Amino acid sequence: MGQAARQFDYGDGDKMSPHGVETRERDQGRGPGRVQDRGTSALAVSIFADRSYLRAEMEEDAVAAGLRIAQTAELGNLLSADGGPALGDLVLVDCPVIDGAELAALARLDLRAARSGSHLVVSTSIGSLDDVFGCLDQSEAQILVTPSRADRVIALGRMLARAGNRVRELSEEDRLALLRLTEQVGQIAQKLEALSSSSGSGSTAQASAFRFDAPSDEARLEDGTDRLVRAARPPLPDPRLVRKIIRQRQLRARFFEGDLFADPAWDMLLDLTAARAEHVRVSVTSLCIASGVPPTTALRWIGQMIDAGLLQRVDDETDRRRAFITLTDKAADAMARYFAELGGAAATLI
Repeated sequence: MGQAARQFDYGDGDKMSPHGVETRERDQGRGPGRVQDRGTSALAVSIFADRSYLRAEMEEDAVAAGLRIAQTAELGNLLSADGGPALGDLVLVDCPVIDGAELAALARLDLRAARSGSHLVVSTSIGSLDDVFGCLDQSEAQILVTPSRADRVIALGRMLARAGNRVRELSEEDRLALLRLTEQVGQIAQKLEALSSSSGSGSTAQASAFRFDAPSDEARLEDGTDRLVRAARPPLPDPRLVRKIIRQRQLRARFFEGDLFADPAWDMLLDLTAARAEHVRVSVTSLCIASGVPPTTALRWIGQMIDAGLLQRVDDETDRRRAFITLTDKAADAMARYFAELGGAAATLI
């Protein structure tokens, strides 16, 4: 993969970096379509993608959002030893197929973005998802899987909200409600995109919010004293029971539209509960499939559930490029208590 092929003369004031990366300093006084320069509030965005049409598309959407283009380049520019020009506030990367050298460069970019405070959006394919996910553990990058243009625009809006500090610190319920609203907006955007391009339906399954209320681990003694004792924690349910519940939930899609029952948070909790009881590890790709929603939607839910303390990322000790997802102890306790509350009635499903 070579250096960036696009080399244009933008006129006075436009710059080309020594690495072959297009670097543009724009201002409002230099013709239509130009945005504010570095001294104002316009956020700068860097774009890395091998496909020239995709770079142009991402650039067009970024400019429409009021961003200043800092650089656009091929993915190979990430391999440069010195890292190239400054990243800017937002970094958009497209790597549908990625090799070892590029994975190492992506890991360096992740660390560099975390240190500089840049916001990272990386798009990839389902086949490369596990490797890409394993590389991005420092910058809280947003990962998209084979995204449509609408998906990219929504991701750009989410990054703008974070980078611009325009969203107050939200409660957990507010965060999940906002995620649900985002998925609904995504549905609308996908349908509009499908109509405008006369393509098939690309609707995104609606996500449903959840609430996590862990019961107290302590109980007061019957004699009314102030001394507290820790309540016994029930064991995890029989994994055969959980797998049967999962199969029953999936069976509904044979008779009804799957979007009617999309509940990725619960489906992922069930899958991880069974996996924990079976002592097996679950990759991020496998968990996305278990969620029953498109991978990009599933990844957003995984991120929110990690933030909520329900899921955790566990690196592969034998391959640092891979990572797995597991339940946290508090989530495992909650699932165990839930199935214990169901009692013997649940056991009859096995």
